[in-house]
Amino acid sequence: MTKAKYLVAAAIGLATATASPAVAQEKTDFSIAWSIYVGWMPWGYLDESGIMDKWAEKYGITVDIVQINDYVESINQYTAGAFDGVSATNMDTLSIPAGGGVDTTALIIGDFSNGNDAVIATGDTTLEDLAGTSVNLVELSVSHYLLARALDTVGLSERDLAGVVNTSDADMIAAFASADVDTVVTWNPLVSEILASNPDATILFDSSQIPGEILDLMVVNTETLNANPDFGRALVGAWYEVMGLMAEGNEEVLTAMAEASGTDLAGYRSQLEATEMFYAPADGVAQAESAELPDTMVSIAEFLFDKGILGVDAPSADFIGIEYPDGTITGDESNVRFRFDASFMQMAADGDL
Repeated sequence: MTKAKYLVAAAIGLATATASPAVAQEKTDFSIAWSIYVGWMPWGYLDESGIMDKWAEKYGITVDIVQINDYVESINQYTAGAFDGVSATNMDTLSIPAGGGVDTTALIIGDFSNGNDAVIATGDTTLEDLAGTSVNLVELSVSHYLLARALDTVGLSERDLAGVVNTSDADMIAAFASADVDTVVTWNPLVSEILASNPDATILFDSSQIPGEILDLMVVNTETLNANPDFGRALVGAWYEVMGLMAEGNEEVLTAMAEASGTDLAGYRSQLEATEMFYAPADGVAQAESAELPDTMVSIAEFLFDKGILGVDAPSADFIGIEYPDGTITGDESNVRFRFDASFMQMAADGDL
């Protein structure tokens, strides 16, 4: 996530400049982007294994799955129209494509981070000790949000810090190993690597303390989905076929994902333990329909507005409307740009794909 702040700004500007009211057309060729993260490794596997091709053929379409090494760049490219879908968190979907005016639907809720994201410091440091110090993280990412939530638990805020230092994920391990960096906020597999290589590293706060707030999604362009529902059916069908294999503990499948993410089977299983995977589609539906989701999204919108990244010239935290499966909306009902749609996951749960 190199220079996340500037990439976000560029994506929002580009999307605003190129957004068009034209209705998406029916088509047969689609593409999605994904980046390496424990909960998104299935996208690489279902591509390499041919499972995606099988489901696409069933619906008479093709789906090209592209791995992009820079997470924020993958969302930027989706926002600019280069892809029909992308793996992203709920926060980053709200800030980048939705904030840029691209109507986006959460087609699959794959998991929530349940310890994969963490605030890490050296020695006997406590959260209270962070006052007056600097923290390294990918600025304006979910790591920034996690830090804010962590500080809030001890009555602090970012204003109490000396500052945050924008650090790309590629540089995070080296940064923590340097003499002038004492605290970082990052995600797996970086968390595991930092803990393994630094005996004095301590987790001060992690995402298991805010369950259900950092959601890992496959989001797609709403107009494209509406014009081509078979695109959604194929993605969801392929995804849950792989979820079934993972739920069974298929070592061949898990090993392939582990190697693709740069670890071994034990390492990948360790990351999965810090991830609340929704292997059954009914679990994804339940998360989408949970009473807590609107409150979570309102809090995230307030955080993004406070950071000045809730869309171009957003006048308030209610600038973007977010629609939920029951039709309720938080934010501006006349500017709905983010939708949680449980209907395709429900089809999978009902065996209707």
